[in-house]
Amino acid sequence: MTIAPAIPGLKQNWHQFTLLVIINAFVGGMVGLERAILPQLAASEFGIRSTTVMLSFIVAFGVSKALTNYATGYWANRIGRKNLLVLGWVIALPIPFMLMYAAEWHWIVVANILLGINQGLAWSSTVVMKMDLVGDRQRGLAAGINEFAGYLSVGLVALLTGYLAAQYGVRPVPFYTGVVLTVLGLVLSFFFVNDTAHFITQQGKFSRIPLLRKPFLDTSFRHRSLSTITQAGFVNNLNDGMLWGLLPILLLSKHFTTSQIGVLVALYPGIWGIVQLFTGPLADRYPVRLILFVGMTMQGLCIVALSSASTFFEFAALSVLLGLGTALVYPTFMAAIAHYTHPHQRAESLGVFRLWRDSGYAVGALLTGLLADWWGIEGAMVLVGLLTGASGLVALFRMNEPIH
Repeated sequence: MTIAPAIPGLKQNWHQFTLLVIINAFVGGMVGLERAILPQLAASEFGIRSTTVMLSFIVAFGVSKALTNYATGYWANRIGRKNLLVLGWVIALPIPFMLMYAAEWHWIVVANILLGINQGLAWSSTVVMKMDLVGDRQRGLAAGINEFAGYLSVGLVALLTGYLAAQYGVRPVPFYTGVVLTVLGLVLSFFFVNDTAHFITQQGKFSRIPLLRKPFLDTSFRHRSLSTITQAGFVNNLNDGMLWGLLPILLLSKHFTTSQIGVLVALYPGIWGIVQLFTGPLADRYPVRLILFVGMTMQGLCIVALSSASTFFEFAALSVLLGLGTALVYPTFMAAIAHYTHPHQRAESLGVFRLWRDSGYAVGALLTGLLADWWGIEGAMVLVGLLTGASGLVALFRMNEPIH
């Protein structure tokens, strides 16, 4: 396809933007593919009872996704965003077949390593390309639409696979969905996506934001605002890693049916996905530290309350509120990182942020697995809920407002 002139704006670039939204929905669907049913698969077909061992697939996913996020950010300006996106889909091709036919648990873990690489390459590329396309004034909107598509798809595919598992068994039928997602994602990315490097070249000429001396250290530790966003992202995904692994187990222990578990597990990421369409633009208009404080506090309170819920209605209501809190912070993270970084360093700083944020999946799964084995699922959830609330307080009191 012919590369369009580098004129930023959603209206000017809506064709490519829409295509990237659709592709990121497929990326999110790859996570939803196993979200509702993999803990059940571990227990029913592999006889795994230890929570720590059961959650090893999330640890593998989190570590590989985190490291790939950083690599994607580092290489985005060097080998091109589109090339990284296409590579992400190539790596995804064997995943659904491994989940369908794995005879031993370690192959499930290997599949989740590949899934983490796929997510790190493809999701990171799509969000950076959207921000490239829209320019400075609509980054929150771009992040919100990106995360809306991705996490709505997580919820919808989790709901679909939960239904298919209830009708046809845990394997192989639910994982047929993954074959469709990978083929469509690869075809669209290879044949129809254009790279956006020329947008960054143009935007860099006019930016007033100073260059970071060392993007990794500044985003991780030294820059007050960037490092605060990074710690909040880490804690957010720590609690999501916990919920990914422990919530289906908690619901099983309370004797909910497979279809009910599918609905409840899908509700939280589904609300999270839908509402980001509306919360994303808030980061373009309001102080990001207040948005992060409110969102992280809501999450913390809901997680603590989930530990003592018992009825379907209670779990459903808390899942909706938890999704709302997460929707406030998730697009704000990425829009805020972009607010504080020069266009030439945006992809690298976002890669560093996503390295730490998605390492929260691994830490959350490992830590809460250990805590659940020692003190029970409810105790683990209370501790993580309190940690989440504390992270919101750090954001409120440590961040400064960005240069526009």
